[in-house]
Amino acid sequence: MLFIVGLIVVCASVVFGYIGSHGVLAALWQPYEFLIILGAGIGAHIISNPSAVHIDTFKQLPQVITGGKANKAMYMDCLSLIYDILNKSRKEGMMSIEGDVENPQQSGVFSKYPAIQNNHALADFIADYFRLIAAGNMQAHELDALMDMEIDSRLHELTGPATAVQKIADAMPGFGIVAAVLGIVITMGAIDGPMEELGRHIAAALVGTFSGILFGYGFFGPIASKMEHNAHEEIKLYESAKATIVASVNGLPPQLAVEFGRKVLFAHGRPSFNELESKVRGR
Repeated sequence: MLFIVGLIVVCASVVFGYIGSHGVLAALWQPYEFLIILGAGIGAHIISNPSAVHIDTFKQLPQVITGGKANKAMYMDCLSLIYDILNKSRKEGMMSIEGDVENPQQSGVFSKYPAIQNNHALADFIADYFRLIAAGNMQAHELDALMDMEIDSRLHELTGPATAVQKIADAMPGFGIVAAVLGIVITMGAIDGPMEELGRHIAAALVGTFSGILFGYGFFGPIASKMEHNAHEEIKLYESAKATIVASVNGLPPQLAVEFGRKVLFAHGRPSFNELESKVRGR
């Protein structure tokens, strides 16, 4: 919703400011200038990024409008899931969770939390480390270091699309200049024509420069920033899971281990102690 509001504010400010200065709105409609700028930007994106980044970019674009996957309810589900696994392993032994961590998509414990189960990367992250704990006598510091490396890799994957879109945003003013120069070339070809025609060609060229700057700083730049925010919100799920699991390996009971996980969350999405306590106790 905020994305839509911001988009309207940007467009309305530019359009009404232009009209208020007695500008002719139709003069801004230069579809071939837009084709040059946006087409070149998309082409540069295709050239400079692997297919995985293209796929992730298209997956993340709807979240710019609807908001990221991570929210308070998902944070609580993640911590509650880990609490359930820890509680089950303490009561029934580590072998009791073997079926759950071997196949999270068929697990009865994971199925209680469909938002986590449907996030395959996060579900596998949690399951993999419980599998490691069950399989060997890993020290807490070894687990901590390994999880940090995987979280860094996952953050790089999540922010890859934002970085790619930001590079296109940075290139938009340059592509606007390309469109403007091509417009001037057309103008030079019609230099002996009537003044009205020359004026239209010059206006079209100037719209190219204007559009490149507007697309870069008004649209693509903010989209990249929003995607980056969403990525950092999602990575908190992994950091919270890590803090909880490491605390448990250090010998803390499940109810205290999840408190470690709760504390690493951003304040605006962090559940209160009572909210999380009610959630895990309710399960």
